[in-house]
Amino acid sequence: MPRSPLLTTDDWPEAELRAAVLAGELVPVGDCWASPAEPQTPALRAAATAWSLPDARLIACTRTAAWIWGATSRPPTPLDACISPTLRVHVGPSVRLREVVLADGDVVRTGGLDVTTPIRTAVDLLRSPSRPGTDFGAAESSAVTGLLATGTVTVDELGRRLDALGTIPMARQAERRLRGLRGPGQPALTR
Repeated sequence: MPRSPLLTTDDWPEAELRAAVLAGELVPVGDCWASPAEPQTPALRAAATAWSLPDARLIACTRTAAWIWGATSRPPTPLDACISPTLRVHVGPSVRLREVVLADGDVVRTGGLDVTTPIRTAVDLLRSPSRPGTDFGAAESSAVTGLLATGTVTVDELGRRLDALGTIPMARQAERRLRGLRGPGQPALTR
């Protein structure tokens, strides 16, 4: 059986792991650590997330999935996860849990964890409810921009997926948010 490239507090005391980071021997990967020579792949980040989630039935989604796909530099706190409405699990404050109906093509398994696909992740981020007193969140906006920048999602593909939602809640808001994602001096994203 191949050994995991990740180290956790199950392997070494946390103080030793953090000392190894200071010595340049390890780098943090979520709540785990790995060699600086280890490629930071989606599978590695998913394995680190799987170690942190309390139940194997949980599916990484939204900002957590965006981190796994390489769209953001660090995982969110708390982790974002979803589960089928037919299942019941208990999670603590380190996990923000949503009940979601997912199609077969919306989830892939990588690094021992089920993760929403990049396109489903972007759609969910664009459809996120606004927090009180704010517009589309900076974290969600940054994650969608990262998914577009890494090429895991295209504007055309995202536009088609949003069009297909029809009158589902937050679909039109998601289209407006997608149009609003542009940098200074750049044209608005179009389909």
